[in-house]
Amino acid sequence: MVVLAKEELEQISLPVIQKPLPSSLIPVIDLSNPNSTSLIVAAAQELGFFKVINHGISMEIMSALESEAMKFFDLPQFEKEIRGLSPLGYGSKKIGSNGDLGWVEYLLLEIASKPKSQSSQFCSTLNEYIKAVRKLSVEILEMMAQGLHIKEKEIFSKLVMDDESDSVLRFNHYPPCPHLLGLSNRSLTGFGEHTDPQLISILRSNNTSGLEISLKDGSWVSVPSDPTSFFVNVGDSLQVLTNGRFRSVKHRVMVNGTRSRLSMIYFGGPPPGQKLGPSPLVMEEREQSLYREFTWKEYKSCAFRTRLADNRLVQFER
Repeated sequence: MVVLAKEELEQISLPVIQKPLPSSLIPVIDLSNPNSTSLIVAAAQELGFFKVINHGISMEIMSALESEAMKFFDLPQFEKEIRGLSPLGYGSKKIGSNGDLGWVEYLLLEIASKPKSQSSQFCSTLNEYIKAVRKLSVEILEMMAQGLHIKEKEIFSKLVMDDESDSVLRFNHYPPCPHLLGLSNRSLTGFGEHTDPQLISILRSNNTSGLEISLKDGSWVSVPSDPTSFFVNVGDSLQVLTNGRFRSVKHRVMVNGTRSRLSMIYFGGPPPGQKLGPSPLVMEEREQSLYREFTWKEYKSCAFRTRLADNRLVQFER
């Protein structure tokens, strides 16, 4: 359970609850549909976000990892802090080192090129899930490349499959917030608005909603939960590689007053030394680059130095 002092709670934003826009605004893409490639490209261009069904990952694997994760978050606080020390670790309330706070606790795990030793049920389940979700990310990234008519379909996917790929798996747990029960028409920020810096994010949550995405006009859309499906975010790095054709989606999570939310997010990142910039294979003749070239290590360092809501890419625009 996340425990916040009153003064800390007051620092977390309590926006007025917006009436959810129609869920039909969220593209739902059936990966068994022959037209799924063009639908993915359209969604990545318009929203930078979509839901995938018939993805080939069994509900058994997803539910098993959710169960193992909840066992961890149900531990006493001191045990979570001890067990979550390695490799990236457990944290609560503080998001980053620049003052961002949220009603959240999390476990961040580095994804190595070789599976973790299966010394526990958690590790065994984790390895199986990572293998499945990484395969899904590769499939989607290659469909994106094909949809952009790039001959080298592995242009994006090879970055997350590289042995040095800087990919992570994050578990975010948003406990019920009793403070909300006495506040009408208010909501508590679990995770503040931001974009993901990596190439692609593959998210799966339990049946508690809370995720919201921002449209081009700045309005927010509530995303209905669906524990059988995955939600895909375009990240900043992919926006750069496509020279702005794909949109990195701004999103946030709002907390429920009575039900906990658990999300599991795979962040597919490139190797630290990978140079990022608009790909010549994507750009048309005489098209101007919107971004200067930089490495993933450089951009990741920039992300750690800024607040969640900051537009990090603006520093790399031409």
